[in-house]
Amino acid sequence: MTEPKKDVIRKTDAEAIRLAKTLIRASRFGALAAIEPGTGAPLASRVGVATDIDGAPLILISMLSAHTGALLADPRCSLLLGEPGKGDPLAHPRISLACRALRLEQGSADQIRAERRYLNRNPKAKLYAGLGDFSFFRLEPERASLNGGFGKAFLLDRDDFITDPALIEEFAGSEQAALDHMNTDHRDALALYARHFGRAEDDGWIVTGFDPDGMDLAAPDATCRIFFPRPLQSARELHSVLVEMARAGRAAEQER
Repeated sequence: MTEPKKDVIRKTDAEAIRLAKTLIRASRFGALAAIEPGTGAPLASRVGVATDIDGAPLILISMLSAHTGALLADPRCSLLLGEPGKGDPLAHPRISLACRALRLEQGSADQIRAERRYLNRNPKAKLYAGLGDFSFFRLEPERASLNGGFGKAFLLDRDDFITDPALIEEFAGSEQAALDHMNTDHRDALALYARHFGRAEDDGWIVTGFDPDGMDLAAPDATCRIFFPRPLQSARELHSVLVEMARAGRAAEQER
């Protein structure tokens, strides 16, 4: 008798969802695959990446690039995220997002927010963000394939890793002021968050983004995703949860 075929796809659980969100939020670059006009062949390129408040990827690309023309001709695309570490690169987690690319209209609220968040994450991109042939695209995820390492394959729906879009405008209205305040007056707290909650050892941490699930930190050569103890239901809860986390981190370090 033929043995039944083993299902290699695991049931999506909270751990898989957290890993997927971490990979998406922590990435500074990824491999974008578009469909080449005329041939229908896959066309892959490396792109800089940030995320919108709800977790959708944001990219900044030149209208002169082949992959930009491909996206304008057919918005279907895939984005691979996840950086290899030491040893076997295939042993490290990665996620592939099936998306539709949306070019953001210059001067629109969505474009202004995307530019702000992208440049917070990728400050060197200021050199060309203002050039006329560059445009911001939001990659609208439809589903994802997560490889968490050997034997850890998951299929995720959009709702598994995209947070409530209803909170985007509320967070967008107060996010930059909160970022500036933390980066100017509370760098010690940011270092504590990275050290205690992110198990990160680098120095020079700044916060580049807040969202209902957590915050994104960046150092010169590293990134760190920090999740809040619980998802925020309003941007007004941000201050209290940051204070709570700082107290918890200091208390834990004093006990060592």
